[in-house]
Amino acid sequence: MASTMGFLFSLAATLKLLLVFGLFLFLVVVIVGPLVYLYYREKFKVERQKRNDRLSVGIFHPYANAGGGGEKVLWVAIRALLEKYPYATLYLYTGDVAFSPVEIKKKVKDTLNVEIKSDRLKFIYLTSRKWVEADKYPVFTLLGQLIGSIYLGFEAINQINPDIFIETTGFTFILPLFKILGGCKVGCYVHYPLITKEMLGRVQDRRNIYNNRNFISQSITLTHTKLCYYHALSWLYKMSSKSSDATLVNSTFTLENLQALWNSPMSLVYPPCEVDHLKTIEHNSTKPSKIRILSLAQFRPEKDHPLQLQALYNLREIISDQVFDNVTLVLCGSCRNEDDYKRVKDLQDFAMHLSLENNVEFKVNISYNDLLEEFGKAYIGIHTMLDEHFGISVVEQMAAGLIMVAHKSGGPLLDIIETTTGSRLGFLATTAGEFSNTLDYIIHARDEEINDIRERARASCDRFSVNKFEKDFLRAIEPIFK
Repeated sequence: MASTMGFLFSLAATLKLLLVFGLFLFLVVVIVGPLVYLYYREKFKVERQKRNDRLSVGIFHPYANAGGGGEKVLWVAIRALLEKYPYATLYLYTGDVAFSPVEIKKKVKDTLNVEIKSDRLKFIYLTSRKWVEADKYPVFTLLGQLIGSIYLGFEAINQINPDIFIETTGFTFILPLFKILGGCKVGCYVHYPLITKEMLGRVQDRRNIYNNRNFISQSITLTHTKLCYYHALSWLYKMSSKSSDATLVNSTFTLENLQALWNSPMSLVYPPCEVDHLKTIEHNSTKPSKIRILSLAQFRPEKDHPLQLQALYNLREIISDQVFDNVTLVLCGSCRNEDDYKRVKDLQDFAMHLSLENNVEFKVNISYNDLLEEFGKAYIGIHTMLDEHFGISVVEQMAAGLIMVAHKSGGPLLDIIETTTGSRLGFLATTAGEFSNTLDYIIHARDEEINDIRERARASCDRFSVNKFEKDFLRAIEPIFK
């Protein structure tokens, strides 16, 4: 009897606690929430009116100094907006607090070949960038980055609330913050979908990959849990996207995935690729005695540089020692942080483990002029990222006259490399064995065949030029400037 009474008292206390918590939550949502909204909405409105800008444009890119393909899009877009709207002041939200505006602009000119001279570009430094980095969240990484991006977005809007806000890195969850709270017109350029049908398929098939760890893929329960988690994030992702007044995507791969997820209109605007001056780089019409294979990608896990080393190792097994001694894999790329530098060291150790140190070179954070030299010396280009959203470096290597071998997925498959007989622009592969066999084929192919592929590939790159991007970008983003 006593135990029953104790249980009832405990149950009553628990229900009372839940009631109090429910009441508190109700008060927060119904009373405090609207008051906070009205306070910040008025605050941001007054602050905007106090500024002397005829038109203020905020551009969100926490890694503006990273020097990758996404940054190429950012800086060419900034240059185009400054030229198109001479009465606008642009505010760039970046987390690169260790670098001055002068230093950032210099790196952009040196590594991306984009020069920004206007003083109408202002830098807004964000100190909370660490909260959007994946290593902060060993589990539930996407959810952690989602919450972290909202926190970072709140820091951004508290510094400057612009008339127009453009998100360029994929942090879609901050769009409602600027649309609803800030009252901005909102646009976004999406490089890569947060959730894709391929990601869901790999989890469902229980495949072990860099974003689906072994202990999850081996467990049915954890696999179903992760699928539910991904579907919940997909719904939130879709809701956030409704705050965008102009959505731009960079490839057919991204377009198809977002149309399935968001079901909203969007514009396909291919990224800007250095084409014109790269097409002037000369290559001999005969195969060189030393074969240099160029890899151009940031040192990030999804770029899968180890696959390139494995392909080179396999290549050694299928060609003569005399030929292989004259083959060099050159890995060029930028590092964003200490994790990336550690990744380079791990790759160097892996190359030594495979006894490839005499056939591999690492070129980290090289200048654009040095990269042009590498383009001129290379014979083959290689790119191994699975589901690469587009592949600026793939286009640039093709324009520079390299014979390209890329992963058979994403942008290289859907947008860039045609492989049908008589129209071939390059080659596609999936496994280390396929990459090595393709490299072997190219090395031993007739000069006439290689020259034909090179000329067709170079001609095809005009559709991805910087000028084409500027025109398409300005036309697609124009509705939020009216």
